[in-house]
Amino acid sequence: MKRSTKDILAVNLAGISLDNPLILASGFLGISQEIFTRLYHEFEVGAIVSKSISLNPMEGYRGPTVVPLENFNFLNAVGLSNPGSDSFSNEIKNNDVPLLVSLVGSQENEFPKLIKKFDKLCILGYEVNLSCPHVAKMGMEVGDDIELVYRIIKRIKSVTTKPVIIKIGIGNTNIVKIAEIAQDAGANAITAINTIRAMKIDIKTERPILSNKFGGLSGKAIKPIGIRSVYEISKNLNIPVVGCGGIFSWEDVIEYMLAGSSAVQIGSSIGYLGMSVFKEIKKGIMDYIKKKDLKNIMEIIGNAHKY
Repeated sequence: MKRSTKDILAVNLAGISLDNPLILASGFLGISQEIFTRLYHEFEVGAIVSKSISLNPMEGYRGPTVVPLENFNFLNAVGLSNPGSDSFSNEIKNNDVPLLVSLVGSQENEFPKLIKKFDKLCILGYEVNLSCPHVAKMGMEVGDDIELVYRIIKRIKSVTTKPVIIKIGIGNTNIVKIAEIAQDAGANAITAINTIRAMKIDIKTERPILSNKFGGLSGKAIKPIGIRSVYEISKNLNIPVVGCGGIFSWEDVIEYMLAGSSAVQIGSSIGYLGMSVFKEIKKGIMDYIKKKDLKNIMEIIGNAHKY
């Protein structure tokens, strides 16, 4: 019997069935239902993660907020700008595509209020952003506080039965330790990694280029760090890991899955290659599977741990 593309590329992520392991990362194209629909039906993404949504609207930083760097990288300090939970819940009230809502907050009591806005809508679940490297009191300061991370996840899990994925990054606390705390608190999966705190200075004006001075580095430069993080987390945890950081090709996806990720998120490459990158990567993965004579892409997850 001839196997369908869906059968070959299908993955299971914490009980969520996806047609393929390619997920739109949070922060890119993440607040428009029209874009979500187009990404799923035209560009064949496996799932979509929204922009991080806070309880109330956030303006973010004044420009410049995004700086293209050499060798397919970006430096950004958008500042978690978003329309807020009321507006976004209305935006996705008729959603019919596989969508994870990214949540962000500075206090644990904000998260149940966020869940209440979205839990009855047609969504797969949540990704909780505990690792934005350039927003005070809503990013790495939260993610580095082990006790607060534990309390936030426990609070979220007490008010929803939907899967909860925790996005962690490179901060002052060991990333495996944070992942273990998340697992102990009931997280269903981990996304690793977020952007990495970085800076660029204009040597002509002698001023920091970003209005916030510091931003998050994304793109090809962070992929080796992402691979290492996924490898270590998946080796020490029992819940799935979603790889994120520097994915531009099908080879990058395979490397992340060999390291232990059950799915991957793609973001920065869209800025350089456009939304067609999803279909191009998907084709490359299919060719790889045929060459390896695999029944399903999940057969390769964590294979690098054998050695």
